[in-house]
Amino acid sequence: MKRRIFLIFGSLLGLSPYLKAREFNSFDKAFKRVEPTIAAVQEHMFPKGGKIPSASSMYATQFLFETIRHQSYDRDIRAFVLEGAEELTRREKGQFVSMNSEEKEKALRAYEETSSGSNWLSRIMILTMEALFSDPIYGSNIKEAGWRSLGVHGGMPRPISRYISL
Repeated sequence: MKRRIFLIFGSLLGLSPYLKAREFNSFDKAFKRVEPTIAAVQEHMFPKGGKIPSASSMYATQFLFETIRHQSYDRDIRAFVLEGAEELTRREKGQFVSMNSEEKEKALRAYEETSSGSNWLSRIMILTMEALFSDPIYGSNIKEAGWRSLGVHGGMPRPISRYISL
């Protein structure tokens, strides 16, 4: 009996990297479905022509993807980001991305009135601000433009590698 249990646990342990790979593969597919909605929300929050660089010029959506995809990121928050974008897309019948600025503002204000919508918009705002103001080593804040727009310098010491390996 002990040998059988050992073999079962050994098999499960051997399969664990494949299960994790499958989890991230399904995340990648889910993110691709909602990426246009997330990008449109980020660009609406931080548009071109403002004092602060736009979300698109700082690759904020790519930063958000890489951040929440990282193995150290909370899996519940990762799911919440996807589910919130899917909910916004459903609420607006898939038209959010093609709306003009006034329509987007109205849709986001209505979504903000729901408890999950308010929390989701807050999370997107936080992740976008991290993109705009984090150290450029993380792939955003291109040429320190976010820092320069506020007249500040990054923290010291600066990071020497992109992410900590776990």
